[in-house]
This record gives sequence, C-alpha cells and structure tokens, in this order.
Amino acid sequence: MKILKLALLLSTLVTLEGTLCASEPKLDPKRIINESSSFLKEREPEMTEEEYALFQKVVTMLSSNPDFALKLLEAMMAEKEQPSPAFQFILGNAYYAAGKIDKSEANYRGAVTRYPTFLRAWVNLGILYYSAGRYAEAVPCFSKAVELGDRDSSTFGLLGYSLQKQGDLVSAEMAYMQALSGDPGNVDWKEGLLGICVDGKQFTRAESLVKSLIKDKPSDTRYWITYANILLAEGRKLEATVLLETSSGTGAANLEVLMMLGDLYAEQGLVPEAAEVYTRVVKASPDVGGQKLLHYAGVLIASGRLEEAHKVLAMVRAGDLGKGGLELLQTRADLFAAEKKWPEARHEIEELLKLDPMNGRALISLGRAYNAEEDVARATLAFEAAYRIQGSVYLASLELANIELKNRHYSKSVEYLQKALAIERTDAVQDFLVKVKTLASKES
Repeated sequence: MKILKLALLLSTLVTLEGTLCASEPKLDPKRIINESSSFLKEREPEMTEEEYALFQKVVTMLSSNPDFALKLLEAMMAEKEQPSPAFQFILGNAYYAAGKIDKSEANYRGAVTRYPTFLRAWVNLGILYYSAGRYAEAVPCFSKAVELGDRDSSTFGLLGYSLQKQGDLVSAEMAYMQALSGDPGNVDWKEGLLGICVDGKQFTRAESLVKSLIKDKPSDTRYWITYANILLAEGRKLEATVLLETSSGTGAANLEVLMMLGDLYAEQGLVPEAAEVYTRVVKASPDVGGQKLLHYAGVLIASGRLEEAHKVLAMVRAGDLGKGGLELLQTRADLFAAEKKWPEARHEIEELLKLDPMNGRALISLGRAYNAEEDVARATLAFEAAYRIQGSVYLASLELANIELKNRHYSKSVEYLQKALAIERTDAVQDFLVKVKTLASKES
C-alpha cells in the first residue's frame, strides 16, 4: 500500500531539485546598446575630431535606421587605417543593431583590448555573449565591468544569471543579492535567487522569496508549484494541500497544480475530494485525467477500499484513454481479483490479451485467477507464457516455484527460485530457497 501511494505521488509531484529553473531575465539588448552611445568623459577613450563629427551625424540614426548609419560608418572606415577604441565601440553598437553579431563582437573586442578600462564596452560585450547563450564568455565581461565600478543592478543580475547557468551557485547568489539591493522589486533576480535557495535546500529563504513572487505575479502557476514542493520537502503536507486549494480557488491552477492537489488528496485518504479534482483533470485532458483515475483506483484496491475503487473506475471512459484502455481492463481485473470474483477477473484479462497477447502482467494475473480456482494446469500454462516475456520473468519464476513446490517437484522449484534471485535478490526469497533446497536434498 505504501509503495503504491508513493508511486502515485511521484507520478506528478515535481522533484524539488530544479523545481523552478530561473527563467531568462527579460532584456532588450538593443535598447541597452543603443542607449550607450553617448560617452563618459574622463572615463573612456575619446574619438578624433573627424570621428566625433561623423558620430554626431549618425548617433540618432543608430536606433531609427541602423543600416543607413552603418553604411556611413563603414564608408569612413574605408578611409582610415584604424579607428579609435571609442569609434570601434560605436561600430560595435551599429553592427549589433543591424544584426551583424560577428562584426559587433570583433569591434567590442578590439575596443577593450586597446582600452582595457572601457567599462561600457565590457558591458555591451557581455550582453552580446549573454544574448547568444554564451554564458561562460559573458561572465568575465560582466565581472570586469563590476571591477571597473559598474553598480547597475542589471549588470549584477545578468552576471548572476550567467554564473547560475555555469553552475557557480555561490557566486551567482552573491551577484543576485547585489542586483536586488539596487532593484528589490525585480522579479527576474528574485526568481534566480529562489532557484539557488531551492537547489541548496535553504527552505526558509526560499519560502520568503516565493511568497514575494506570488504576491508580485499571482497568476504564475510555477510559483505556486514551487511553494507547494518547498512545503512538501519540509513535511508540511497539510499546508501544501491548503496552498494548492488556494491556487485553484484563485484561478491560477493549471493541469499540473490539479494533479498535485489530487495526488495529495488521494495520499491523505480524502476520496471524494481526490475524485472531484481528477474529474476536473479529465475534462481538461481526458488522456491524462483517465490515467490519474486509474492510478488512484489502484491505490484504493491495494488498500482494500473496494467500494470506492468501483466508484472511481466508473468515472473512467475507455474512449478517453487511447492505449490506456489496456490499463483499464487490468485495473478492473485487479478489482475483481481483490473481491475474489475470479470469472469476472479472467474475463477482463482475456479481453486484454486479445488486444495484447504478450502482456506479461496480464498473463501473471490470469495465472493467479486460474490458481485461485484450483485449475493448476491452466495456471501453469499462463505462468510459463509470462516466464518467456522480459519484464515478467521474476514474478513468473516465483509463481512457478510455488506450483512445483506444491507438486513436490523440489528440484524444479529450486531452479525457478534461483532464476528469480538472479534477477532480484531479496532475503525472503533467499530464505525460501534454503528451505526448498533442504526438501530437495531429502528427496534425492
């Protein structure tokens, strides 16, 4: 029973590690790069008079008509041996705005190589790498900008995200903290820090952050799911249930939230509530909802709550399941077997085997039904068929070992037990084998 309950929960509950991967920060790189076109006096390289004159002509075009601005800049480049680092920076901006990333990178690189303290060139180069998903290359650029005195929260935040993508969570946490100190309401930086706290099992900090995120964006289902998983990780099952109920009541619940809530109800024995939620899942996604109801019925059968299992199975329509119709037949057979209604159980299994003759689990169930009716010959045939199917060899070996033992074929029983132990070694089967070997030695 406990194993089945756990399996039911694990079928939908999100594992805590990686529950909320930090979403990519919302960034308009072109805006940042375009806005960086004016120069910081005494902190950055200066252009020549000729360059500055051209710069004044094209600066307004960089955002409105980058292609034309680029043509003007390239025309001047053809007349010069090498532009200044400041002009290379402007060229990098222009190429970026025009979508020519390789040339943009080359010019930013040239600017910082020739003028290593060029802070905004480092930032823009970092943004270029970040936008391309080249996080390992973005990190040293943002780090250099911080070293040169950049205290902008977005620089710290992008550095934190890039570090997080590289797996350097300690440094990423520090960067996110710096970013939030300058922009405490930024959802991106909160989310990044939340992911780090969850991964590090810092649940108290994670709970505080996720509460803040839910307040900021109550319709974002990911935050509700993350909060529920934090509570479950701390063993606060009832609070997780109430939280998901609240999410459902506010309209923020999606299919994943409903499945989690249904599983929590089922695990706590709240049958009507679980059935109601799973029925809602069926309406939203018939295939998924039907499978959840079947799993739930299996838990009820294993726990001996057969009347309730009948009610749950009555909610399942075979047409909603697709290939899952086989599982419906198997679950019905399991219910009839639990009620010791062997002819009914066999009927369901026989229907299943018509559709899937090599279904090992069904053959095991058929053999057990025949065995219960003391039709040992047919039971043996069913178990022998299951024995030849990968995945059902272990159970078939144990069933055949029991039949051979009852028939006093001790040596044959030993062979089947040894086969089972070769697949999965357990103390119970090992002890059983020792006793049967004793009988076999006396027989010989």
